[in-house]
Amino acid sequence: MTKKMIFAGFGGQGVLVMGYLMALTGMRQGKNVTYLPAYGAEVRGGTANCTVVISDQEIASPVSSSPDFVIVMNNPSLVRFANMVAQDGFLLTNSSLVHGEVKRHDVTKVPVPVNELAHELGEDRSANVIMVGALAEATGVVSIEDLKEALAYTGLGKKPKVLELNRRALEVGAENARQVLNKEKSA
Repeated sequence: MTKKMIFAGFGGQGVLVMGYLMALTGMRQGKNVTYLPAYGAEVRGGTANCTVVISDQEIASPVSSSPDFVIVMNNPSLVRFANMVAQDGFLLTNSSLVHGEVKRHDVTKVPVPVNELAHELGEDRSANVIMVGALAEATGVVSIEDLKEALAYTGLGKKPKVLELNRRALEVGAENARQVLNKEKSA
């Protein structure tokens, strides 16, 4: 199993942290991982993206021209990366900010209103963690429980109160993705 993913958005949205958390979780599961961040010189407010590959086998290249999963947090990222998703892949969008139409019918689209969900949770900065929870639920590439454990080894889990909030954010994202996918199946 080799799964490739791209996370993209504005600098300051926690895009690189999303990728780091996925890579760390894969590594803690004993898998081979690569994490390749890319961001503009201006960072906050500029564009940022990262590529993560998680595999049971050796990874030949950290670059992915047709990732299995693309996670976009803003409209410019949708424009840039939506057509890169592999056929039968997943496109997760921050539906709070991404309003562009995706005309592809060969991918699973999972819109997640992460900004609103984070606000309801009481911490606007947890939007990125909510999206990681949605990704885990939608794709099964890593488990929510493994993500919760890995959080403790990141800046998202150094303080007990922050760790618990981010663990709850993972659950909120997973629940939202579950609802979206169940609605899609019944339609």
